[in-house]
Amino acid sequence: MKTASITEAKNNLSALIDGLANGSPVLILDRGRPVARLEPVARTDSESDDDRLARLIRKGVIRPRRAKLPPDFFKKELPRLPEGVSLVEAVLEERRNGR
Repeated sequence: MKTASITEAKNNLSALIDGLANGSPVLILDRGRPVARLEPVARTDSESDDDRLARLIRKGVIRPRRAKLPPDFFKKELPRLPEGVSLVEAVLEERRNGR
């Protein structure tokens, strides 16, 4: 386990946090005595898919569907852009038109 004094931890906090990606905690010392431990947060997958979706909807990251998809939705052929038309330009145009 890596150790750092309080002063070192204050001056190098970003570097210490970057080092946590490897999973190794850092023991913070005050005059040689351990006073705190900096460690990575354990990821838990306790959040259900429904909870995750609800959180993303509340944040405005995604929108809930308005209607049920038609049964053949995923079997339909994707629309093709005319030759010489940029997909990026088409998306930007849609956004300008509010679609």
